[in-house]
Amino acid sequence: MTPPPRILYCHCAYAQVVPKEVKEAVLKKLCESGVAFDAVADLCEMSARRDPSLKRLAEAGAVKIAACYPRAVKWLFHAAQADLPVDATEVLNMRVQNADDVCAALFNPELKPNLPTGKSTEPTAAEWPKGEVAA
Repeated sequence: MTPPPRILYCHCAYAQVVPKEVKEAVLKKLCESGVAFDAVADLCEMSARRDPSLKRLAEAGAVKIAACYPRAVKWLFHAAQADLPVDATEVLNMRVQNADDVCAALFNPELKPNLPTGKSTEPTAAEWPKGEVAA
């Protein structure tokens, strides 16, 4: 039997592009669930620092990530030299999904990989957090 996917929650503390009520509700439900999960303050900031823990997360096997756009998450990990496995990563977009939908997917044991395939391309201006658009 394969282990369930790991869960990674991004609180988007610095860019603050995820609606506050969504991220707080997701975090609350994760805490109340008793399910093991990793929480980080901000994936954008970790990527900018090339935090080595991103590489450990990317190499740990199947993962579900509650953050923002799948393409942006793929780019953040790629920029930190920690490419996520395309066939073993599901990203839940708290920018556009509601907390109930995000949590339903996180708690579902089935993994639905949704990273874009092909080369890692830079996110569009709309996908970057405000004030962090690449030059």
